[in-house]
Amino acid sequence: MKENWVEQKVKKFSLIGGYKKPELYQDILKLDSNENYVIPKQFQSELFSIARKNSDVREYPLGGVENLIQAISKFVKIPSTMIGVGNGSDQILDLILSNFASKETKVLTSNPTFGFFEERCKLYSIPVTAIPFSKTMVLDVEEFLKQSKNADILYLDSPNNPTGFQFSKIDLQKLVKSFNGLVMIDEAYGEFGDYSLSSMVKDQKNLVVIQTLSKSFGLAGLRLGYFIANKEFTAAFNQVLQYPYPLSTITIESGILALEKPSQMKDAVNTIKQERKRIIENLRKYDSFEVFDSKANFVLFDAYGSYQRVYSALIEQGISIRKLGKIGNHEGCLRVTIGTKEMNSKFLLAIRDLLR
Repeated sequence: MKENWVEQKVKKFSLIGGYKKPELYQDILKLDSNENYVIPKQFQSELFSIARKNSDVREYPLGGVENLIQAISKFVKIPSTMIGVGNGSDQILDLILSNFASKETKVLTSNPTFGFFEERCKLYSIPVTAIPFSKTMVLDVEEFLKQSKNADILYLDSPNNPTGFQFSKIDLQKLVKSFNGLVMIDEAYGEFGDYSLSSMVKDQKNLVVIQTLSKSFGLAGLRLGYFIANKEFTAAFNQVLQYPYPLSTITIESGILALEKPSQMKDAVNTIKQERKRIIENLRKYDSFEVFDSKANFVLFDAYGSYQRVYSALIEQGISIRKLGKIGNHEGCLRVTIGTKEMNSKFLLAIRDLLR
């Protein structure tokens, strides 16, 4: 019996696979998803307690998104007319791709890049040219400048996930200014890096900078992302592309409250940067690893042919990190999230005991 079009579609989707989430383990130290555990849980509890008091979830959050955008505007020092929000930065990327790209659109990015973005391009059959990282996990800006002449959309997560690489500000500005199509700079890890390109949107009409409260503010479970772009793009996104009520009332209220206390975030980011340096320096003491520089809240390292053993041994000791395997010329890549000082010390002690 001949398959109907619905069955054909379902079969096509099943072949794509979709974004791979980390393994779910119980009662384990979770250093596999780049979450921010440095911000105290008490801070989050206080946010939610006040947010609940300010919310009536029987009602649609009419006007809530607008209030949140005003809070983001004050935080990033960009006019509110240039800001849009989404159910995590994932949803923002998805809406842009599904409405601005097609089978005829050529996307230029890096290899590797954010896995969700890659999978969404596959879903929409969007052709992608991906420039590989070098052996030392850096990118050649000249190669991007060369390839950009044949592309319609440029997407870069900066700092990059999973490598932690970030172009110099001058190089990335040069690349953005020379590109004629749509430029998406995903700064999910921007607070842990050296700079943001958000101020460039005032002069670059083709630039969209995507950010989130998931990493820096430790609000991954709330799913609250936002972007900064020119007024025309932002108006079209907010009024036409975005859902009428993309965020829950609790998310809106919690986001506003968090943005009113940026010192909590800044203190956590500074601690993570210090701890990142400690982890890199300690891992580099071992000949068993090649450790790459990072401007994010995680560290990528190559454990060569032993990466499966290292990963499994850490699981046995109650620590979960991300098993990535092959990235470019590196066969055994692992990625560890920067946690609290205590978490990081436990990880480093487990590595020491494993390599004795």
